[in-house]
Amino acid sequence: MMAPFSLMSLGANLLVKSLGLFSSASVVRCSCVAPVLKSFSTTAGGPPKRPLTAYMTYVKEMHPTISRQNPGIKNVDIVRKLAQQWKTLTPEQKQTFQDASSASREQYKLALEKYKAQLTPAQTAALAVEKRQKVAKRKAIRRKKELNSLGKPKRPRSAFNIFMSEHFEEAKGTNMQTKMKSLRDDWERFSATQKQMYIQLAEDDKVRYKNEIKSWEEHMIEIGREDLVRRKERRAIKAKTTKDIKKKSKVGVLKAKAPKKKTGTAVKKT
Repeated sequence: MMAPFSLMSLGANLLVKSLGLFSSASVVRCSCVAPVLKSFSTTAGGPPKRPLTAYMTYVKEMHPTISRQNPGIKNVDIVRKLAQQWKTLTPEQKQTFQDASSASREQYKLALEKYKAQLTPAQTAALAVEKRQKVAKRKAIRRKKELNSLGKPKRPRSAFNIFMSEHFEEAKGTNMQTKMKSLRDDWERFSATQKQMYIQLAEDDKVRYKNEIKSWEEHMIEIGREDLVRRKERRAIKAKTTKDIKKKSKVGVLKAKAPKKKTGTAVKKT
């Protein structure tokens, strides 16, 4: 279900390396119709769609032209070419699309106000809840990406998850749901002896995670990212660090107070 959105996101982020197909002059000629684009529309009974940015307005306008001139070209390659071409446009050439985007935003605001005015209190409350959920989801996605980039260890897998990963390809069924059901049924039929191997692997994975997450959280505190460390572990690591500092400080004081050894050789009295 999410494939189209993922493809658009991929295209929007990777559009950097291909050559543009049009000269600056041809872009100016094509951009003259940009203001007539309708960047938002309303669904039956639903809220208006958010307006397109200047760049997405440009993509929407130029996409059909590139597609016609390059039969069989993949959509991701079209978007890459458009992204490269967009970078070469002058501020004056981009202005037409920026004006179109601004006009769409104004239309969107009016349409949104009109839509909200016809909602019942219950619908308004439901809309607010939906908005909070979307914001929370976006935050969770951003946080997950950040944790992955910082190398946070993967959580330990359960015995069934290990079994499932090993046998997923050979499981009966043509889609995820049927395969999962088949694997669950197979797992339920397993004897305690058959499950023991996977249970042991899961226990080993817990030990792996415990060691890795401890080192990772210590490193996060070192680089000033205490917000990513579990509260309980944060207190324990801080206490340990404070204890080590005090111990080193005490050793330093004792060394400073220790009497210095006399140097040189003693002269024997005769």
